[in-house]
Amino acid sequence: MRLKDKVALVTGGAQGIGLAIARGYAEEGARVVIGDVNGDLAEQAAWALGTEHLGVRLDVTDQESIERVVEETATSMGRIDVLVNNAAVFDMGPIEEVTREGFRKQFAVNVEGLYFTLQAVAKRMIADGKGGRIINMSSQAGRRGEALVSVYCATKAAVISITQSAGLAFARQGVNVNAIAPGVVDTPMWEHVDALFAKYERRPIGEKKRLVAEAVPYGRMGRPEDYVGPAVFLGSDEAEYVVAQTLNVDGGNWMS
Repeated sequence: MRLKDKVALVTGGAQGIGLAIARGYAEEGARVVIGDVNGDLAEQAAWALGTEHLGVRLDVTDQESIERVVEETATSMGRIDVLVNNAAVFDMGPIEEVTREGFRKQFAVNVEGLYFTLQAVAKRMIADGKGGRIINMSSQAGRRGEALVSVYCATKAAVISITQSAGLAFARQGVNVNAIAPGVVDTPMWEHVDALFAKYERRPIGEKKRLVAEAVPYGRMGRPEDYVGPAVFLGSDEAEYVVAQTLNVDGGNWMS
């Protein structure tokens, strides 16, 4: 098992990619803490993994919530070896319709929440003196702009930049920081995304999803399970010499 006896905190881990990674980590021998703004769902997801795992309510926009979960994880599990910074929100619309409220909401979760969760966990890892792995979830949207997705794209570009800076800051203290950039992924959130594209591009429901799937060089949209292997690798000792990188896992949509 590649993560045997490791302790991993997965934010936004109650569904979608986060849940798939949490399951994969458990199968690889890690004890997993699933943090999610939906605390009941987090507890249910953790219970399904087994009694050695934990589900907690985590609101990454609330500093007290972040610090409480980091402390609870370290106290109940003994330490934190891996953080998967997965919690995020999505919205879209023409630039001329973006509001300050909507702008701030996406940045509050996708950038501030990620940054201060990273900060809290890195401080704990350094204080414990055992190092660790931090994996930030970015997106192919952070690699380029999109007319209807300007704010989300900006947040995910910020994640790539934060990953580079934090990777350099902590590399010699044994904390490796890297990121994964998914492409289009078939999760329940895509029903919401598809509906928004239908609204703004005047398409039938389902057409945008079909088109983006056909455009992926691999021939299909990603699935949550496609991100387990990369997350296991980056969270394991095998990735010791991988620092400040963003790994594209998108079926060939973006090459860098």
